[in-house]
Amino acid sequence: MDSLFDPPAGAWQPVSVKLRTLHRLMLVLWITIPAVIACVAVALLLQWWWLVALIAVAAVAGIVWGWLWAARNQAAWGFAENAEDLWVRHGVAWRRIVAVPYGRVQYVDVTAGPIERSYGIAKVSLHTASSHTSAVIPGVTADDAVRLRDRLTELGKTRGSGI
Repeated sequence: MDSLFDPPAGAWQPVSVKLRTLHRLMLVLWITIPAVIACVAVALLLQWWWLVALIAVAAVAGIVWGWLWAARNQAAWGFAENAEDLWVRHGVAWRRIVAVPYGRVQYVDVTAGPIERSYGIAKVSLHTASSHTSAVIPGVTADDAVRLRDRLTELGKTRGSGI
């Protein structure tokens, strides 16, 4: 069944492991800060120590689950280039593979927020006339993002088909 998600030629190029690190950092921040605030508020206002302990256990469980999820999520992303199209795959439980023909690419968008830039990664988005064949590749190294942007833009121009 895994052969269903293999590219037709070549091998999958994985996204950067820095994506996993970024997801883990954001996860810890988004769980820890509200959990600490909730624990302090409950302890000071209600003094329900059992609820403080419950919030702390739930926060730790969420961080452990998210830590494992970040690794699996990062490993599930990949892209493969061949002569006619770009293939993008992602998903752990619900896998998805998208083949975007170079001739259908209308424009390529590269974005990176301040935290992504500090990690040296970016998100490459391919846009086509159909929203079903558009593709996003997060966690691409800056060098690969520039290379993909230039290559896909050039291939989109040379292989563009009329509508």
